[in-house]
Amino acid sequence: MSAAADPPGGGPRPAASRAGRFWDRLGHLGYGADYNPEQWPPGVWREDMKLMREAGVNMVSVAIFGWAQLEPRPGHYEFGWLDEVLGLLHENGISACLATATASPPPWLARLYPQTLPETADGTRLMPGSRQHFCPSSPEYRAAAAALVERLARRYSAHPALAVWHVGNEFGCHVPACYCDRSAADFRRWLRDRYGDLDTLNERWSTAFWSQRYGEWEEIGVPRRMPAFANPAQQLDFARFCSDALLACFTAEREILRSITPGIPVTTNFLSLWKPVDFFAWAPHQDVIAHDSYPDPLDPATVSDAAFNYDLMRSLGGGRPWILMEQAPSAVNWRGHNAPKPPGVMRLWSYQALARGADAIMFFQWRASAGGAEKFHSALLPHGGTATRTWREASALGRELRKLGELRGTRVRADVAIMLDWPSWWALEQDSHPSQALLLTDQLRAHYKPLWEASIAADVVHPESSLAGYRLVVVPNLYLVTVQAVTGLHDYVSGGGHLLMSFFSGIVDENDRVRLGGYPAPFTDLLGLRIGEFWPLAPGVRAGAEFHDGQDRFTASFWADAIELAGAEPVASYRDGELSGVPALTRHRFGDGLAWYLGTRPGEAAMRRIVLAAARAAGAGPPVPGLPPGVEAVRRAGPRGSYLLLLNHSGDQADIGLPVPMADLLGAPGPRARILLPARGVAVLREPSHPKEP
Repeated sequence: MSAAADPPGGGPRPAASRAGRFWDRLGHLGYGADYNPEQWPPGVWREDMKLMREAGVNMVSVAIFGWAQLEPRPGHYEFGWLDEVLGLLHENGISACLATATASPPPWLARLYPQTLPETADGTRLMPGSRQHFCPSSPEYRAAAAALVERLARRYSAHPALAVWHVGNEFGCHVPACYCDRSAADFRRWLRDRYGDLDTLNERWSTAFWSQRYGEWEEIGVPRRMPAFANPAQQLDFARFCSDALLACFTAEREILRSITPGIPVTTNFLSLWKPVDFFAWAPHQDVIAHDSYPDPLDPATVSDAAFNYDLMRSLGGGRPWILMEQAPSAVNWRGHNAPKPPGVMRLWSYQALARGADAIMFFQWRASAGGAEKFHSALLPHGGTATRTWREASALGRELRKLGELRGTRVRADVAIMLDWPSWWALEQDSHPSQALLLTDQLRAHYKPLWEASIAADVVHPESSLAGYRLVVVPNLYLVTVQAVTGLHDYVSGGGHLLMSFFSGIVDENDRVRLGGYPAPFTDLLGLRIGEFWPLAPGVRAGAEFHDGQDRFTASFWADAIELAGAEPVASYRDGELSGVPALTRHRFGDGLAWYLGTRPGEAAMRRIVLAAARAAGAGPPVPGLPPGVEAVRRAGPRGSYLLLLNHSGDQADIGLPVPMADLLGAPGPRARILLPARGVAVLREPSHPKEP
């Protein structure tokens, strides 16, 4: 199966026809960058066009932070510079991803309407002079943004350079939540829409606890600083509201664009796995999924983390092609230590996105800024110009991608699904839990990395999505679970599916109320066990455990469930401490399927054994067996053919035997049975005999 099916969140599914016309218009794989001509005199623009052609650029994002240049005074618009830039792009065969420029309001908006500025939980007002300084609930901000968007849409609706609209920028970045009085009033309106009446809200929020019962809507505020723990249900709903408030800003702009330019697709750029914004709720409102990715060259986990994010983006779009909207050509400017990408890494990591479903590879930014906060952020055209390694690598990549047009529209087919839910994430990481150190990203990384190392493709799915077609479903954590998700997992396993679920799952409902009847109440029959108690382990404490086949011992950390068997068989058990003899890993036949449960966090080696054992039992495997360590393999397939992409993340040459002779689209002509892939090398192989995807 390819990606999540029909994720919830309201609104229509992305319009395939608009997206299809966009990809057809590009004609090739997309290649380009954020383009900020407003930072440069017009004389530079023609040089930019010449160099863009040289580098193989066919699309740029324009005017993302151009509001102050487009509307320097309230109601006074100056489009002349943008007219000229779009004209130059069209003359040079470059499409425009035209931004609505609403991510960073001009200073005059804050001067005239200071109530548009956001506030933190302690009441600090965030001032202009940076970016994204707006309260999502501010009617003045929304009105000013709408006026600008309408002007842009009417002026450029028929412009031949316009290929796709780019709404806002990285929603939730810097200001994921506003705690001002306007937001509090909007939160109350949102609660009325959700619950209808106060009696229902009081029940769902468990306000009988600590004398919190509300008698009037006006008594409810946002969760600012409080004497002790805030109401968990209030915190959870505020997280939902904040994501929805930002989404309302996006959809307001999108509706203007749809009404004036109905044939032009609309997108915005999602950050990497970003907690404040529920991507599953947002995805149905995007015509094309777009993503900003900034792996850290100094972080050993960065490559597998990036792969997960790319799988997520592909899944959000139902398996359709997506845009890597931003990545760094080399170093960024905002980490504590900003290392450059070593030679070959920018190319390698770009191909990783391509392998996992991206049909456009873009960067931030085209020309390095001479001033401002991001002047030391790398660009395709650095301060040193074309006499730089970054430029040579970037222009070579752009020309190389021109050879790979036949990959356009092909898709990744995944046998494994990894389950992720934003409300569960929000609720999991609140206070007053058995462990404050339990982070969903740690759980996702622990379960995903063994699949990535083994080149077993995985989609990332919402708990209420259809699971049909997946051989294995992995649930790193599902602390909060809905009735529909419970039913879906039961039906999936009983129908023959395989499930691997880890600890502290199935604990509460959608209002963060405990599901009574013993942990994990919704899944006790499915898993064949009960959890008597949670045993979070102190930092540095390890629990010894061993597999029942006698072949391996391992140490577990962080957490231990006191598992009581109720039909499941133990696969591994603790061998010392208070839980000596208690199962740590179980397996249970349920209907025609199999459910594994992992009640602790093993070390990497044991985790790899567990995840891959579940994958083998389910019949999920890599496209090429026996790959050397550090080599990633992903298959993309479509009606015209099937392609195998090999990426060598190791520091050594890899000797890879192929199942059948294949031709490398990037190498010498003719099929080969073996390929020698250099360190940081890439191969794009056309498979002669693999079944084509419909």
